Amino acid sequence: MRTRLTTMVALMAMAISYAGGFRVALQGQRALAMGHTGVAVVNNAETAFFNPAGMSFLEEKFTASFGANAIFSNIVFQNEAFGYSTAADNPLSTPFSLYGSYKINEKLSLGIAVYTPYGSSVEYPENWEGSHLVQDISLRAIFFQPTISYKISDKLSIGAGPIYVSGSVNFSRNLDRATTNTEGERLGVTIDQKGIGAWGYNAGVMFKANEKLTLGLNYRSEIVMEARGGDADFRNVPTFLQGQFADGTFDADLPLPAELSVGTSYQINDQWMVAFDYNRVFWNSYDALDVIFSNGLESINPRNYKDASSYRFGFQYKANETFTLRGGYYFDESPVQEGYFAPETPRNDSNNFTAGLSVQLSERFALDASFLYIHFSEIDASYDYYLENGVAAPFGGTYKNNAFIPGIGITYSL
Repeated sequence: MRTRLTTMVALMAMAISYAGGFRVALQGQRALAMGHTGVAVVNNAETAFFNPAGMSFLEEKFTASFGANAIFSNIVFQNEAFGYSTAADNPLSTPFSLYGSYKINEKLSLGIAVYTPYGSSVEYPENWEGSHLVQDISLRAIFFQPTISYKISDKLSIGAGPIYVSGSVNFSRNLDRATTNTEGERLGVTIDQKGIGAWGYNAGVMFKANEKLTLGLNYRSEIVMEARGGDADFRNVPTFLQGQFADGTFDADLPLPAELSVGTSYQINDQWMVAFDYNRVFWNSYDALDVIFSNGLESINPRNYKDASSYRFGFQYKANETFTLRGGYYFDESPVQEGYFAPETPRNDSNNFTAGLSVQLSERFALDASFLYIHFSEIDASYDYYLENGVAAPFGGTYKNNAFIPGIGITYSL
């Protein structure tokens, strides 16, 4: 049972770091509508996230944007060999973003970015077939990024800033596949950690080759979330096991890998613009996870993630002074390798389709809207590192999942 507990905590920690490989790409309504491209696009204060160097190329003295999305996700798990099927009951998630940029002079700009790139909620029915791996999980991570941008010349600018991350997690599961107490209740545990903090940095370069072509590069550093003193609360534990599974704490280091993005945009004419971004996340740094418990137990858990890429395409069409239309598509690779596929956030390669528009309400205010549909490729996969009585007990089957994500925001310019 000790081995099973360490495996469970490792799964929880894996979920914190990108939710099992799932990155919520919702950091701006205008960029999202264009296939989440933005490394070489200067549309509004959203550039503080996508490429801070772009703030120097904003025309306005001050601009701010705020947006939020609603995530409606569906997960269905089926194992034909054992004849069972389960659908997750996922609560509504509402990630948000807030950006601001202020031009000190023609060369220097200051900005702030607050956003939620990682976070999800998944709930499965009570005592479902995989409840020994996950019953429910709720993740939150908020990034705070003050930023400075400097225009070296009319064509070249740079930008950079520190990143502070504040995160929390609540995770619950049963201790094994069948054990109950004398009342027939399954043994379980809930792990909770709030106020996890860590630091990183963000830096970018933007080059305007001419009036039509723009190139950009952005790097976001690896951030290690050091969970210390998280609560571990056990339930329905028989008297003879309460000493072994007394409520306590745990420590773990949880990596958020570095990522590099390069992009280009091309202004075809006054109405049409197209953009392309390539994003690479360096998941190979996440090869194992060490977990230390307050009772002295230590566990080393293999992850063996691989680097993964996203390919993003988008366009913008300015119909008139009031309406601007956008659309896009991106393909997102999964970093999860064979044998490491866990059900807390089943994550496979995905095709992502986006659309949206902006409505200029007045000289200073614009309404921004976006829509994203995510279709994950159906996959027959398993998690092979769950141990029961020292013997591997793989859990697998077929996963089908998708998500519908509308979003709305407001842009203010002065």
